[in-house]
Amino acid sequence: MSAATVVLMWEARAVEGRGAELLEWARARSAELSREPARRELLRAPQDRVLVMTWWEEASYADDLPELPEPDAALITRPVHRWRFEAVD
Repeated sequence: MSAATVVLMWEARAVEGRGAELLEWARARSAELSREPARRELLRAPQDRVLVMTWWEEASYADDLPELPEPDAALITRPVHRWRFEAVD
């Protein structure tokens, strides 16, 4: 695939009652990425879920792009879900 805009999605579910802590953890880790994305959004949802989306311009789907790490296992109820999308015209 040629260079385009690639969007990385990172989603985790916190242990019940720890959603605010997971959100702050994700906010801090997203500020520490090795490169600055073109755009970044943090979102939350019921069941203490947190979603982080980062946009990477002039990237290819297979590029090695900075991603958030896995939080401490005691903070989450399951492994992090990760997806990659390529923007289309």
